[in-house]
Amino acid sequence: MRIGLAVGASSVTLGGDGELFVTDDGNGQPIGSIPAGVAWTVVPDTGGLRLVPPGGSPTERHAGISAVSVTENRFAMVSRRRYRGRVNVVRAGSGLTVMNRVPVESYLAGVLGGEIGIRRAEEAQALVAQAVVSRSFALKNRGRWEALGFDAWADVRDQVYNGVSGETPEVWSAVRRTTGEVLEYDGEIIEAYFHSTCGGSTAAAEEAFKAARGRPYLRPISDASGGGHHYCDLSPRFRWREEWDGTKLRSILSRTRPPGRDRAAGGDGLQRITDVAVTGTGPSGRVTELRIVWEDGDVRVPGPDVRAVLRPEPDRLLQSTAFQLFVTRQDGQVTRLVAAGTGSGHGLGLCQWGAIGRARAGQDYRKILTTYFPGTRLERLY
Repeated sequence: MRIGLAVGASSVTLGGDGELFVTDDGNGQPIGSIPAGVAWTVVPDTGGLRLVPPGGSPTERHAGISAVSVTENRFAMVSRRRYRGRVNVVRAGSGLTVMNRVPVESYLAGVLGGEIGIRRAEEAQALVAQAVVSRSFALKNRGRWEALGFDAWADVRDQVYNGVSGETPEVWSAVRRTTGEVLEYDGEIIEAYFHSTCGGSTAAAEEAFKAARGRPYLRPISDASGGGHHYCDLSPRFRWREEWDGTKLRSILSRTRPPGRDRAAGGDGLQRITDVAVTGTGPSGRVTELRIVWEDGDVRVPGPDVRAVLRPEPDRLLQSTAFQLFVTRQDGQVTRLVAAGTGSGHGLGLCQWGAIGRARAGQDYRKILTTYFPGTRLERLY
């Protein structure tokens, strides 16, 4: 896997906790070695890049470089974070692109802890299930960022990848136990979506993403565990509540509203909102359409956009689209809006907290996976 650590960087700090061997990425010729604990700076230059050692002169220009630790159990470091495998830095546009070339299983070891957290012994089957889902997601989507020169971002655009710092013995156990295992449907690796907390039921594909295609294995799955409880109700995000007063609501929607809503401003210079209503729900009960009414017209917000439009804070998405609205009006405008909701994330595929609850209840990872992805099969690719 080629993991994108940075794009358009103005400089990169490169070193290692062991000796680092650096070569020209184009012809493989050696450039030099960076002693353990020493950091060199990589900077863009006309048509390429140069390396600058501490207190020294820049190297000659290179189109790209490759760095690998030559010390056993020591690692290359980018901006003080350690990575297995090889680090590549290339000139791209006006800046630098930084990649980590790493075996798939080592990549997963740096992913699992950041995605599902460190789990206790009785929750180990949830971690094992996440290993299969994360491997399936990685292999299914490998190469989709080819225009940038890598396979996956190291953040939420794909999966959160923390390199060596994300590894634990429990994570490596889950990775090794499932080496090469993926979920397949009709002989193809599935679209292995996952999220934090479904809140009682996972979502249908059309509820989560605009471009998501319907799949038999991506349909609402109940997370009920009996007696009015759910496997994911141990999540701290199982129930939530958000509230906006009129001023805050106008302020948020002034940033997230569609173009063309610039008239009918109140005394604070923001548009007066006369109503906010749920006008459509999907198979799992999630909001598929939200109507926002101003004095001069209205707008219909499709479900996949609702979390980004109806934000609790400018820098924070709404937890999920599984919610009910309660509106208070005065003098013809909304003065208070409350969203009472459940779950966290898009709701599609594996419910991570549900998997944790199921693991605590004694379900193994195969049962967990085939529950959230019905009709799929576990297959070992290598």
